[in-house]
Amino acid sequence: MTNRLFALDIGTRSVVGIILEEHDHTFHVLDILVEEHKERAMVDGQIHNVLKVAEVILSIKNQLEQKYGPLEKVSVAAAGRALKTEQAEIKLDIKNRPIFSDEDISRLELTAVQKAQSNLVSTEAERHSNHYYCVGYSVLYYRLDGEEIGSLVDQQGNEASIEVIATFLPRVVVESLLSALKRANLEMEALTLEPIAAINVLIPPTMRRLNVALVDIGAGTSDIAITNYGTVVAYGMVPNAGDEITEALSDLYLLDFHQAEKAKRAINTEDLIHIQDILGFDHEIPKEEMIAAIHPVSLELALSISSEILRLNNNKAPKAVMLVGGGSLTPSITNILAEQLHLPENRVAVRGIDAIQNLTKEAHIPVTPELVTPIGIAIAAKRAPIQYMSVKVNNQIVRLFELKEMTVGDALLAANISTKKLYGRPGAALSVQVNGQLIHIPGQHGQPAGILLNGLKSNTQAKIKHNDIIELLEGQDGLPAQATIKDLLDEVTTRSITFQNITYRIEPIVKVNNEQIPLDSPLKERDHITVETSNSIEKVLLYIQQESYIKQLKPYTIEINKKNHFLPDFTPQLLLNETLVNLQYPIQHKDILCIKDIKFPTLQQLADFLEKKLSDRIKVKFQHQEVELIRENSLVRLEDKVLSPNDEIPNGSSLVWDETNNNSWIFQDVFRFVDWTYPNNVSSFKILKNGNVSGFDDEIFGGDELEIIFQ
Repeated sequence: MTNRLFALDIGTRSVVGIILEEHDHTFHVLDILVEEHKERAMVDGQIHNVLKVAEVILSIKNQLEQKYGPLEKVSVAAAGRALKTEQAEIKLDIKNRPIFSDEDISRLELTAVQKAQSNLVSTEAERHSNHYYCVGYSVLYYRLDGEEIGSLVDQQGNEASIEVIATFLPRVVVESLLSALKRANLEMEALTLEPIAAINVLIPPTMRRLNVALVDIGAGTSDIAITNYGTVVAYGMVPNAGDEITEALSDLYLLDFHQAEKAKRAINTEDLIHIQDILGFDHEIPKEEMIAAIHPVSLELALSISSEILRLNNNKAPKAVMLVGGGSLTPSITNILAEQLHLPENRVAVRGIDAIQNLTKEAHIPVTPELVTPIGIAIAAKRAPIQYMSVKVNNQIVRLFELKEMTVGDALLAANISTKKLYGRPGAALSVQVNGQLIHIPGQHGQPAGILLNGLKSNTQAKIKHNDIIELLEGQDGLPAQATIKDLLDEVTTRSITFQNITYRIEPIVKVNNEQIPLDSPLKERDHITVETSNSIEKVLLYIQQESYIKQLKPYTIEINKKNHFLPDFTPQLLLNETLVNLQYPIQHKDILCIKDIKFPTLQQLADFLEKKLSDRIKVKFQHQEVELIRENSLVRLEDKVLSPNDEIPNGSSLVWDETNNNSWIFQDVFRFVDWTYPNNVSSFKILKNGNVSGFDDEIFGGDELEIIFQ
């Protein structure tokens, strides 16, 4: 039996009418008509002038009726560019609540979708969230305590969060389509979405378990749909498409838009492209030159498409990308997209109507990717028409746009039931102050609301059908918060530490409303709690009354000639579990603390450390006898006392350090350390140093041999 199908693809620039025949599960394209809008009657996939769009539809209908007889019903599609995408994140306090189940996660996802729906209309005060159909959503991530996690099932923690990307179809798009068809004396036989139409003919259900992106690059926009897990998981749109390429050619070669569009199409069919600019000059441009000229615009288009694909696909590249629409013929677009998505070049491909299975056509109809969506609308509307279903939610009749297998959750969203009603109210919180900081102790979590589907216990994920009855039973409220002092101070327990081989017990001092009470006492609203803890080594030493060690551990610092010197080498060492620490270091249960005492340095040790000389001495030979020459270089006083090299210098001392006699030793200094006189019966002499003639003022060093020879 032969069945004739009439379909319309109502686009931003033009309307495409198509006649197909179905016979034994195969389809044959009889005719295609394309007619452009007379004026800007469509904006971003939505009809803005119903009368003007209806005129174009009526014109196509009349022309086709002359060949094929009366046409009363038509299949249409809502444009992918009319879909609105919104992201939303929901955070949930999950402390002290049972572990997550699949149903808990489903309800949390619905809450996020409802928030996205609310965000969508937040700037449109005159609209309500029930003016949108949710046609699908995808979870971008789950997080537990701020860390991304694969699944929240059976997880416990403090805070769970989920972010979704949801896609919505404005109801006005459907209503305006119905109005335009009615004015053209047509009845809507079936409705689909343009991305679904193209996917249905190019990606059969058996392939939808694969993560594939379908991109319909039209004139004004590029529509995107993503498949995974056997279904369409996300939709998107970017406001870049084939017109950007046309406009670039128009600017580069001074062409009107029509000429530029003609030149763009010729790139794929001719090696030498003839153009005439607005000044009337003819040019012949080599194909390669024109491709190079539009490369920056092609790159920009590919970048915007690849960015949106990644956003919709949870920042991961899909396994493959299929391109349809006239803009898919843009030179090099497949190669650039493959590069941007880090895919092999053979994973990004343009698909024409020849890729549609079980399809034949009349000879005059071209094999082009532009016709995939119009043909897909006709076939998809036949194979998988989208219809309305009515269900009753808490005695309220709700109509749903059946874009996919609908669930109880979809019905709750369509009924505009706040997802807050999916759980009982949490119990009253308890507010107390701990050391001046306000702390809120949450009440017990409410029990989830019960769901009945046709009188039987169900959940948000259950599939629904026409005329189903859904009841949402009130959840059980949680108990008020209860807590003891010990609950708040679980980290401040009694500790045991060892100091200088003696073990001590360190306990917190806790007061409630200035009164010390047992740690297991229950808390009341607005209680003021003060906790005194000994967390640092210094506080512990004070607690065990060993403050004398604190003074001993002060850094060794002295003053020399009114200038401070910090000498860590002479500071006693504080060891915690044999590791060097300071007084502010935190101390834990069973830590071992000791002080490695260091004696105060002597004046000589201090001088050596500061590289100062207290005295200077050298040994020389004079008249073949060894002589030691000694003198003081520094005079050091502590208050009124002159210090000797072996005197200890206490911490905090204030010294006066005078440096004297820093001149070099000379020959005549020897006479102060020897008992030697000049002979009376000698008339002349010679002074020698190391066998060489010298003088009494010459500089000498240790080890020199000095001699006076008489003549």
